[in-house]
Amino acid sequence: MSDTSSTDEEFAVVLDFLAHGNSGGRFGGSPVAYAASIDDFTLYELELEADADISILDHVRIRPDFEAGIARGHVVDYEDLSDGARSELDYVVEDIVDEDEQRFVDFYNDAQPISLRLHQLNLLPGIGDKLRDNILDERKRHGPFESFDDLEDRVSGLHNPREVIIDRILEEIQEDDLKYQNFVGS
Repeated sequence: MSDTSSTDEEFAVVLDFLAHGNSGGRFGGSPVAYAASIDDFTLYELELEADADISILDHVRIRPDFEAGIARGHVVDYEDLSDGARSELDYVVEDIVDEDEQRFVDFYNDAQPISLRLHQLNLLPGIGDKLRDNILDERKRHGPFESFDDLEDRVSGLHNPREVIIDRILEEIQEDDLKYQNFVGS
């Protein structure tokens, strides 16, 4: 998660736009957008003003105050998203990871033990103790990883480190009962 104070700007990517609102939503017939924050993938339902010029994939400010055209908003769970927002989420997460690759490569560089028996790297899909040890040994011997390609080249057995991160982010967004979250805000 990002270390931002309450005065820093934060943006979200619009996942879906419903011009006539969500029939079961709390904003009635007002136009609604669903968005995912770029910093910590928090999901939002945003009530839009009638004349809002907001489209799918737009980056909108959500903090310290909402972008012009957004009347109000609140945090929602994955289950509360529209079908369109759910289908767009995978692509938006991929784009966020690609746009700020170093942030996610640094997870591999900075991951630490959670307890005596569990390491942050073990929370990533497909990373068991042996692969975790390979990653830790490689970063200790040869320094931080520079990119996903660098990770894949230097760590034997680690295939598609970008997709591993994306899969974990999507898992954290979709699952309410995960004990540990590395990427998604609570």
